Amino acid sequence: MNRIERRILRRETHSPRTVAAAVTAVAVALVVTWLAVEGVLQLLGLRPLLLSPRSQLAALASAPSAGAAFLLATAVLSGLAGLWLVLLAVLPGRRPRRVLAGGRVAIVADDDMLASALARRAARTAEVSPDAVTVSLGRRSGVVRIVPVSGRRVDRDGVRDAVTDEFAQAGAGRAIRLGVLVDPNGKVGS
Repeated sequence: MNRIERRILRRETHSPRTVAAAVTAVAVALVVTWLAVEGVLQLLGLRPLLLSPRSQLAALASAPSAGAAFLLATAVLSGLAGLWLVLLAVLPGRRPRRVLAGGRVAIVADDDMLASALARRAARTAEVSPDAVTVSLGRRSGVVRIVPVSGRRVDRDGVRDAVTDEFAQAGAGRAIRLGVLVDPNGKVGS
């Protein structure tokens, strides 16, 4: 796989940070604009919109006497906001997509598509209708939920093996841990 294909695959499987960056930039721009407007209104001798610059400075100066609980709450909220922004910048954003093994082409499949294929295979193996099976896929694990027909047993290990085999045949890279949950209350009918 060449460099361009790797770049395309990364772009398709990772989410961009443009929304988070835009929201942060707009929030900072609004605060700076508000502070500038308050400063201009103060210079013109007009009433402030919310707080005059003198009131803002007085509130900052009196912050140490505001009480330990207020200061602690402010510090915790500021720390959490900063940690969220740092994690957002550093951690990779993952889309619910996987790169499939394809000989000459790069293939990206949505997790919903893979879950649908796994559900069909599980329904065939468990001998239930396709509506009785739901599959949810995570990054490293997946869960197959089956509602069997009343009075019929479902071979969990057989379903797990079949679904694991289907996932491997799709060529989705690393194997994931798949769990099979069978509803103890079956449904009446076929």
